[in-house]
Amino acid sequence: MSKVLIVDDNVEVLLAAKLLLKPYASLVITEKDPSNIPELVTQESFDVIFLDMNFTKEVTGGEEGFYWLKEIIKTDPLAVVILITAYGDIETAVRAVKEGATDFVLKPWQNEKLVATYSSALKLRESRVELNRIKSRQKFINDNDGSGFPEIIGSSDQMKSVFNSITKVAPTDANVLILGDNGTGKELIAKALHKKSNRADEVFISVDLGAISPTLFESELFGHVKGSFTDAKEDRPGRFEIASGGTLFLDEIGNLPLELQSKLLTAIQSREITRVGSNKKISIDIRLICATNKPIYTMIADNKFRQDLLYRINTVEIRLPQLKDRVNDIPLLAEHFLAVFKRKYNKPDIALMPESLKKLENYSWPGNIRELQHSIERSIILCEGMSIRPSDISLGFPNRQDINDEPDTFNLEEIEKNIIRKALLKFEGNISKAAAELGLTRTSLYRRMEKHGL
Repeated sequence: MSKVLIVDDNVEVLLAAKLLLKPYASLVITEKDPSNIPELVTQESFDVIFLDMNFTKEVTGGEEGFYWLKEIIKTDPLAVVILITAYGDIETAVRAVKEGATDFVLKPWQNEKLVATYSSALKLRESRVELNRIKSRQKFINDNDGSGFPEIIGSSDQMKSVFNSITKVAPTDANVLILGDNGTGKELIAKALHKKSNRADEVFISVDLGAISPTLFESELFGHVKGSFTDAKEDRPGRFEIASGGTLFLDEIGNLPLELQSKLLTAIQSREITRVGSNKKISIDIRLICATNKPIYTMIADNKFRQDLLYRINTVEIRLPQLKDRVNDIPLLAEHFLAVFKRKYNKPDIALMPESLKKLENYSWPGNIRELQHSIERSIILCEGMSIRPSDISLGFPNRQDINDEPDTFNLEEIEKNIIRKALLKFEGNISKAAAELGLTRTSLYRRMEKHGL
């Protein structure tokens, strides 16, 4: 459903371009007089604009095109403009790109090449619009946030220390390493660092390194060019490129195989990346935040993690406490999750009994905040009255040694119970991931867990 504007003083050129591009666009507007450009660009949001560079006879310098290019970009900073002319040289092409043009096409053009240029320009427009949407949303969130760290719940001394670190480190561009067990909120801390940084209006890109296979590591992080491998059907930027100007969060960096750590280190040191299948180096400007739940210093001693990489990523280190070490925060967290899930499941009158809260405070929470969140959600779903009683709260998961690889029964009920327990163990109590693995909704999984006493 793209919209195209073609501006040229040659009527035949306008007609030819319109006929060529009409099958690929929902709207193609042609214009002979460039003085009408401001009105056209103001009234309509064009995805791609083809702009001639010379409108006066005997003039071949292209200054008119450069003038109108500036006017278009002034009106629409996200505009994707392709300059067209019969008089082209390398200097003109370089200047065109520097002044904001996306590409440069010579007349007479080859139809296939013009369509390909248009398709690439359209993808660029989509990327620019999406990036602008993300920035606008982030700016709105930042502008309307009156509190310091609204996403992070806690008033314990341990969390006050974390908040203090964020306040000091965030305004700098220092690389940060966040250490903490699963479920302690490492990504929330990373987002808080970004939100309080000078890059807050730019993008925050999160990458789970534990979920990227070694064969796709370079493609995912550094990007690739068309034809570089079997499924590379188009050029694609990697996460480093996409995050340039903003913050790149590499989660679970401790899971990165040793052979890939050197490639990551090279990119961080040089602040340059090279797409797979290309020799061209691309400069990147990122604020790097990493996180892991692994014993990173023990891994270095065991030669499982590079010490020079650690030096690069932990200019500042933030350690997150386990939930069992900040018991005073459990009531705050419980009330927060209670409010969230009361709205989600339309149970506005449900409440947590004092005895239930005591049960939560006396539990060790090996899954930390994430386990507490799932426990509250499950209790609200399964609670039949208006009060969540201690018996409505199911805590803990079975130990790994309790799970056999092969079922010792062919009873379908027992097999289902065993599979659910395995899924919960695999994802360390993360209900969303376990439900997705089992092909169930979260609610369905909760009900099966209740049914089997899990």
